Amino acid sequence: MPAENREDRYYRILDPAWSGHRMDRALADCFPEFSRAQIQRWLANGALTVDGVTARVRQKVRGGEQVELCVPSEPHATEVAPEAIALDVLFEDASILVVNKPAGQVMHPGAGNASGTLQNALVYHDPELACLPRSGIVHRLDKDTTGVFVVARSHSAHRRLVAALAEREVTREYEAVVRGTPLADGCIDAPIGRHRTRRQRMAVTERGRPAVTHYHPEQHFDRHTLVRCRLESGRTHQIRVHMASAGLPLVGDPIYGRGAQPTKGYSRSVADVLTQFPRQALHARRLALRHPATGSLVEFHAPRPRDLSELVEALAAGSGTIPQAVKD
Repeated sequence: MPAENREDRYYRILDPAWSGHRMDRALADCFPEFSRAQIQRWLANGALTVDGVTARVRQKVRGGEQVELCVPSEPHATEVAPEAIALDVLFEDASILVVNKPAGQVMHPGAGNASGTLQNALVYHDPELACLPRSGIVHRLDKDTTGVFVVARSHSAHRRLVAALAEREVTREYEAVVRGTPLADGCIDAPIGRHRTRRQRMAVTERGRPAVTHYHPEQHFDRHTLVRCRLESGRTHQIRVHMASAGLPLVGDPIYGRGAQPTKGYSRSVADVLTQFPRQALHARRLALRHPATGSLVEFHAPRPRDLSELVEALAAGSGTIPQAVKD
């Protein structure tokens, strides 16, 4: 499919949480679908305006400004080498590509991950994606989170999907195994931002960006629960941070898991499965959106991966409960 030779315009309102920070840093957070290097290049080239005035890299943010980004079509806008890495494609057409992500694979190259990423695999699968921001990736999953995500295959599809995400018109539903036994549905409405001292971590903080997570307990075990989570926003580590803040940390989470898993009362075999689970127990199971070309509602499901199925089955056996499929 040929790349579109056109410019696309994106609009944002700068979050007041970035007041006093440099413009390029705020814009990199505001437009996560683009790299910071791209943002800085476009700032230098005058492709970004703030309240109608050409923005500058070191300009300070006040908060509440309207930003317009005019993205020119750039041959090989994404300088990522194609690599013959298998993709679990759930759906594809001329506008979108829907993929089931495995555990242990990062979304795009970065510090310590120069190759072997899903972005490398995407550019190999469709070389024209190299002309799109982040090779068409419009939302991301953590390295060790599994499940469904969507990729745009044209500038127009990318623009519409990014806008739909910003307007909370995309349904993203996850399942997770948490420590604790919530008895009813819950909603966590708490802003998320960088941890004040541990900069690689996120935290609930007043200076963060608005974030809302809805959760519903699907199956209770002795001291753990299989929950379904639905996002209204898409902050970094959102489910992991929110559930931990509610006293319901995810099993296997190395950052927010709060120490060893309770195993008292479980058999040795179940305790081993629980304590040796190698990642955060989180899976993006369902994605629903308006197709960017047709406008029709489309829905995609990623089957529960084997390691998470084995964890749920072990906890169910240890609790004397019957495993149940997550209901739609």
